Amino acid sequence: MIILLAVAGSFSTANAQQPAVITSDKTGWHKIGETTVNFQQEKDEILVVGADRFAAIKFKVTDAPIDLKDLEVYYESGEKQDVKINMPIKMAGESRVIDLNGGERNLKKIVFVYKTLPNRKDEKAHVEIWGLKTNTDKM
Repeated sequence: MIILLAVAGSFSTANAQQPAVITSDKTGWHKIGETTVNFQQEKDEILVVGADRFAAIKFKVTDAPIDLKDLEVYYESGEKQDVKINMPIKMAGESRVIDLNGGERNLKKIVFVYKTLPNRKDEKAHVEIWGLKTNTDKM
Protein backbone atom coordinates (compact mmCIF):
# COMPACT_ATOMS: atom_id res chain seq x y z
CA MET A 1 0.00 0.00 0.00
CA ILE A 2 2.82 2.43 0.89
CA ILE A 3 4.64 1.65 -2.34
CA LEU A 4 1.46 2.23 -4.33
CA LEU A 5 0.95 5.64 -2.68
CA ALA A 6 4.59 6.59 -3.31
CA VAL A 7 4.33 5.64 -6.99
CA ALA A 8 1.03 7.55 -7.38
CA GLY A 9 2.49 10.60 -5.63
CA SER A 10 5.58 10.64 -7.82
CA PHE A 11 3.43 10.33 -10.97
CA SER A 12 1.25 13.34 -10.07
CA THR A 13 4.33 15.36 -9.09
CA ALA A 14 5.99 14.62 -12.43
CA ASN A 15 2.94 15.92 -14.31
CA ALA A 16 2.34 19.02 -12.17
CA GLN A 17 3.79 22.44 -13.00
CA GLN A 18 6.79 23.02 -10.73
CA PRO A 19 6.92 26.45 -9.07
CA ALA A 20 9.86 28.68 -9.85
CA VAL A 21 11.95 29.24 -6.74
CA ILE A 22 13.95 32.46 -6.87
CA THR A 23 16.85 32.52 -4.42
CA SER A 24 18.80 35.63 -5.44
CA ASP A 25 17.88 39.19 -4.54
CA LYS A 26 20.64 40.81 -6.65
CA THR A 27 19.73 43.66 -8.98
CA GLY A 28 19.29 42.56 -12.62
CA TRP A 29 17.44 39.96 -14.71
CA HIS A 30 16.63 36.55 -13.15
CA LYS A 31 14.97 33.53 -14.74
CA ILE A 32 11.56 33.17 -13.06
CA GLY A 33 10.53 29.96 -14.79
CA GLU A 34 10.42 27.96 -17.98
CA THR A 35 8.16 25.57 -19.80
CA THR A 36 7.88 23.79 -23.13
CA VAL A 37 4.66 24.70 -24.91
CA ASN A 38 2.90 22.53 -27.43
CA PHE A 39 0.27 22.64 -30.15
CA GLN A 40 -2.64 21.39 -27.98
CA GLN A 41 -2.49 23.63 -24.93
CA GLU A 42 -2.63 27.39 -25.40
CA LYS A 43 -2.36 28.57 -21.81
CA ASP A 44 0.39 28.01 -19.25
CA GLU A 45 0.99 29.08 -15.67
CA ILE A 46 4.22 29.70 -13.77
CA LEU A 47 4.07 29.88 -9.96
CA VAL A 48 6.66 32.15 -8.34
CA VAL A 49 8.00 31.63 -4.80
CA GLY A 50 11.00 32.82 -2.82
CA ALA A 51 12.66 36.16 -3.63
CA ASP A 52 9.72 37.02 -5.90
CA ARG A 53 9.89 40.82 -6.04
CA PHE A 54 10.19 42.18 -9.62
CA ALA A 55 9.65 45.47 -11.49
CA ALA A 56 9.33 44.05 -15.03
CA ILE A 57 9.19 40.75 -16.91
CA LYS A 58 10.02 39.50 -20.40
CA PHE A 59 9.76 36.23 -22.35
CA LYS A 60 12.56 34.42 -24.21
CA VAL A 61 11.66 31.76 -26.79
CA THR A 62 13.82 29.00 -28.29
CA ASP A 63 13.23 25.93 -30.50
CA ALA A 64 10.07 27.25 -32.21
CA PRO A 65 8.19 30.55 -32.60
CA ILE A 66 5.06 31.45 -30.62
CA ASP A 67 2.39 34.13 -30.84
CA LEU A 68 2.13 35.57 -27.33
CA LYS A 69 -1.43 36.85 -26.90
CA ASP A 70 -2.15 37.87 -23.29
CA LEU A 71 -0.71 37.81 -19.79
CA GLU A 72 -2.31 37.70 -16.38
CA VAL A 73 0.11 38.69 -13.62
CA TYR A 74 -1.07 37.78 -10.12
CA TYR A 75 0.45 39.59 -7.15
CA GLU A 76 0.72 38.29 -3.59
CA SER A 77 -1.49 41.22 -2.53
CA GLY A 78 -4.38 39.57 -4.42
CA GLU A 79 -4.34 42.08 -7.30
CA LYS A 80 -4.21 41.00 -10.94
CA GLN A 81 -2.72 42.82 -13.93
CA ASP A 82 -4.03 41.99 -17.42
CA VAL A 83 -1.62 42.72 -20.25
CA LYS A 84 -2.52 42.45 -23.94
CA ILE A 85 0.58 41.45 -25.90
CA ASN A 86 -0.45 40.19 -29.39
CA MET A 87 3.17 39.74 -30.41
CA PRO A 88 4.78 36.94 -32.38
CA ILE A 89 8.14 35.94 -30.90
CA LYS A 90 10.56 34.30 -33.28
CA MET A 91 12.65 31.28 -32.38
CA ALA A 92 15.68 32.57 -30.42
CA GLY A 93 13.80 35.84 -29.82
CA GLU A 94 12.31 37.68 -26.88
CA SER A 95 9.33 39.86 -26.06
CA ARG A 96 9.37 43.51 -25.17
CA VAL A 97 9.96 44.39 -21.52
CA ILE A 98 6.63 44.44 -19.66
CA ASP A 99 6.57 46.84 -16.71
CA LEU A 100 4.61 45.71 -13.67
CA ASN A 101 2.03 48.07 -12.15
CA GLY A 102 3.35 49.92 -9.12
CA GLY A 103 7.07 49.28 -9.62
CA GLU A 104 8.74 46.36 -7.90
CA ARG A 105 6.05 43.96 -6.62
CA ASN A 106 5.79 40.47 -5.11
CA LEU A 107 4.59 38.02 -7.76
CA LYS A 108 2.42 35.01 -7.06
CA LYS A 109 2.02 33.58 -10.57
CA ILE A 110 2.08 34.45 -14.25
CA VAL A 111 -0.49 33.00 -16.66
CA PHE A 112 0.16 33.45 -20.37
CA VAL A 113 -1.96 32.72 -23.42
CA TYR A 114 -0.17 31.89 -26.65
CA LYS A 115 -0.39 30.04 -29.91
CA THR A 116 2.48 27.86 -31.09
CA LEU A 117 3.20 28.91 -34.65
CA PRO A 118 3.61 26.25 -37.33
CA ASN A 119 7.19 25.39 -38.16
CA ARG A 120 8.86 22.98 -40.55
CA LYS A 121 9.64 20.33 -37.95
CA ASP A 122 6.53 20.76 -35.75
CA GLU A 123 8.90 21.58 -32.88
CA LYS A 124 7.63 22.69 -29.51
CA ALA A 125 8.70 26.09 -28.24
CA HIS A 126 10.75 26.44 -25.06
CA VAL A 127 9.62 29.56 -23.18
CA GLU A 128 11.50 31.25 -20.35
CA ILE A 129 10.11 34.08 -18.23
CA TRP A 130 12.66 36.55 -16.86
CA GLY A 131 12.08 39.13 -14.12
CA LEU A 132 13.92 42.38 -13.42
CA LYS A 133 14.91 43.20 -9.86
CA THR A 134 15.67 46.88 -9.33
CA ASN A 135 15.83 46.80 -5.53
CA THR A 136 14.71 50.44 -5.49
CA ASP A 137 12.90 49.81 -2.20
CA LYS A 138 16.24 48.97 -0.54
CA MET A 139 18.02 52.23 -1.40
